[in-house]
Amino acid sequence: MARKTRLHIPGGLYHVILRGNGGQSVFFADADRCRLMLLLQEGSSRFDYRVHAFCLMDDHFHLLLQIGDKPLSKLMQNLAFRYTRWVNRGQQRTGHLFQGRYRAILIDQDKYLLELVRYIHLNPVRTGQVPDPADYPWSGHRAYLGQETLPWLTTQEALRRFGVADSERARRRYAGFVTAGITLPAEPRFHRGGRCDTRILGTEGFVHEVLTASTPSVRQPPALDTVVQEICRAYGLSESQLSSRQAGRLAAQARALTGLIAMQTGAESLTAVSLRFNRDVATLSTGIRRLTAKILAQGNHGNPWGGVLERFDVRM
Repeated sequence: MARKTRLHIPGGLYHVILRGNGGQSVFFADADRCRLMLLLQEGSSRFDYRVHAFCLMDDHFHLLLQIGDKPLSKLMQNLAFRYTRWVNRGQQRTGHLFQGRYRAILIDQDKYLLELVRYIHLNPVRTGQVPDPADYPWSGHRAYLGQETLPWLTTQEALRRFGVADSERARRRYAGFVTAGITLPAEPRFHRGGRCDTRILGTEGFVHEVLTASTPSVRQPPALDTVVQEICRAYGLSESQLSSRQAGRLAAQARALTGLIAMQTGAESLTAVSLRFNRDVATLSTGIRRLTAKILAQGNHGNPWGGVLERFDVRM
């Protein structure tokens, strides 16, 4: 059965879960968690979204994101790509870090915002890592309590729902609300979605409103043939030259660009690109890292990759 299309609702609140490939860890040191938090901070400004809650576990992480006009898929694609590049470089490895598509559930924020913030921040308690969520440094809970400052974390929206103007009183009520949840069973709908549509969690009216108003969040991935044709045109090369062992650095850069766009748009896997050009995956991955560094340093203007990245709406 084909997967359902992502739902794009500007202003929508999404519970996002991203898991390690094959159950593997996605964090190997405190620096990795710090890096992901930095990417969230940068992304919230660049892609105009709000982070209402987060929790970074060992083999997965939870985010509660409220998007703007840009689709959730675009910002998650950028976050996963940049974080994977960071980990692969640090671990001297290649390949996928995350398990397929991220899980995203569109939430009725009027009904579930507070409960979902609590659910996310109680993850390390329910897995037995800490007895008190305030003991876990890799979630937004301590910022909600006023014990640390995370300027990119939006706490006001949830705290104001406790019905008091004084921020300290709101934090105390929040703390009591979270503590009361420790003895309650975890709500499976927060990671499974609703019964009528697993992409949405809310009242029947909310589900109907979403399905009526929603638009697909992303275009269909381009065909790899289309990507290769555009890159050949931009670099003035034929596909046989891209596959040739004697074509030199220009062809190597064009192959790397093919791999980069294929990964960013979901056109194909890096393995499929390497097979098409008869190249080793590790070699192609190294080329992508080098090209990415060039793109970030030089920008798109005046470079052969600029028009191609714009053609496929890839932002670095």
